[in-house]
Amino acid sequence: MSIPLKTIALVTAAVAVTSAAGCSSNPKSATASSTSATAATTSHSSTASSAQAQSADYTRLLIQASDIQSPIPFTAGPVTPNPNGQAGVETTFSNDDKTRQIHDTILVFGDPAAAASALEAAKAKLADSVQGTPAPSAVGTGGTTVSGNSPDGSKGVMMVLFTEGKAFATLNFVGPPDMLPPPDFVTDLGQKQVAAIKNGLAG
Repeated sequence: MSIPLKTIALVTAAVAVTSAAGCSSNPKSATASSTSATAATTSHSSTASSAQAQSADYTRLLIQASDIQSPIPFTAGPVTPNPNGQAGVETTFSNDDKTRQIHDTILVFGDPAAAASALEAAKAKLADSVQGTPAPSAVGTGGTTVSGNSPDGSKGVMMVLFTEGKAFATLNFVGPPDMLPPPDFVTDLGQKQVAAIKNGLAG
């Protein structure tokens, strides 16, 4: 349930987010949807300089596969630095047959205000990725969660968006239609991601 890459691209141009963890059997669609929200965010807030994006390594901000406490084993995919040119990092955790995935996207801005603006921009684009009503989440600052099926009904989606300091993050859980991860599982993983960002930015 990450915000589509398409959203990330939009956000970047103008200025993203599962059973245990639901993920889509169509990773490209899920990623595109997740990026769309992220892109919207970037387009509405100032981005870090391209020099900063190229020089900084934000891999340390990501959670690890070992953080995912689920009956279904998840494996981390390749890490993508600075998605769509925006300072940050993203990766996808998948089960063996990739029918469930967790897209993890973290964008780093110049200050907390810019990260908050990115969050608000992404929230405005949630309908592009999931049919559901956003609600507060006990994850990070401004935590927001939304769950339901994708607009085309092909997968179940649960997204958690939040900020931590100058970072804006999205955990996007994608799986089969009408099959969503337990809320407690999602909150626990989200809080682990908050801790990883806090520790990583402090280091």
